[in-house]
Amino acid sequence: MRRNICLPIHTPEELALHPLRDHARRLIATCLRLGAREDLADLRLTQWAHMLGFRGHFSTKSRRYSTTLGALRAARQDHMRTEEVTTGRLPLFDEDTVLVIAHWQYAGKGLSLGDQLLAAALTGQRTPHLGGPHD
Repeated sequence: MRRNICLPIHTPEELALHPLRDHARRLIATCLRLGAREDLADLRLTQWAHMLGFRGHFSTKSRRYSTTLGALRAARQDHMRTEEVTTGRLPLFDEDTVLVIAHWQYAGKGLSLGDQLLAAALTGQRTPHLGGPHD
């Protein structure tokens, strides 16, 4: 069973202690090797080797980036609503409209024949007179 690396890896000896797939092991080893070079010191590859050299968040929160997580979430909600409206799964209403769907129909009074038998069997009471052709 593979597990995620939680602690930073700073040396090849530390790398050998972790059960990693070969590809991840090679990426970390490359980060350690390149991080030792003076011309690449500002990249801090050794400090971020356990993250395969990537020292940021999985997604950006920078205002300079082309979009934000909030904008992506809003676009996804708009797309899903439009798709539901165009496929007929959701009627087209204004955003502040509350749609109440209710249909009531009289189903009868008392228990059905099957429900009467089941209730009698569960409660141990006599089966009610159900009527029949010999009444």
